[in-house]
Amino acid sequence: TAGAAVVLGAGGAARAVVYALLQEGVPEIVLTNRTEEKARKLASMAPERVKVADWEDREEALKQAALLVNTSSLGMAGNPPLELSLDYLPPASLVHDIVYAPQMTDLLTAAKARGNEIVTGIGMLIHQARPSFESWFGIRPDVTEELEKLVRA
Repeated sequence: TAGAAVVLGAGGAARAVVYALLQEGVPEIVLTNRTEEKARKLASMAPERVKVADWEDREEALKQAALLVNTSSLGMAGNPPLELSLDYLPPASLVHDIVYAPQMTDLLTAAKARGNEIVTGIGMLIHQARPSFESWFGIRPDVTEELEKLVRA
């Protein structure tokens, strides 16, 4: 689907997501964060393609979203909820929350209920664990359906 990628958050995970989106040729990335200065600093990596939206305008930014990625800790167990209405989000937009505890965040539950395709944070958890496992045990595990089931359990 044509449109922008909207990224919530501006920490290390957001940096990795924005970098990957740039590498994949996403033409426009809209970054929004509670601390605008952090968002502006991150956007400086590619100012021609990464725009900053005020946190207060985050819902308005969803109008143009083909992809919405939450990289913030909002909505994670033990953190404040992510307050975000999806009313402006196009029905064809993909919603990804990198939070993996809980696996089905309020954001993902709301997106799924309105018919958006969703991606949970379990993949991020598994793939970031692979290099650590290799460092400790000398083996880089393959990500299989069986491994995902074990981690989900």
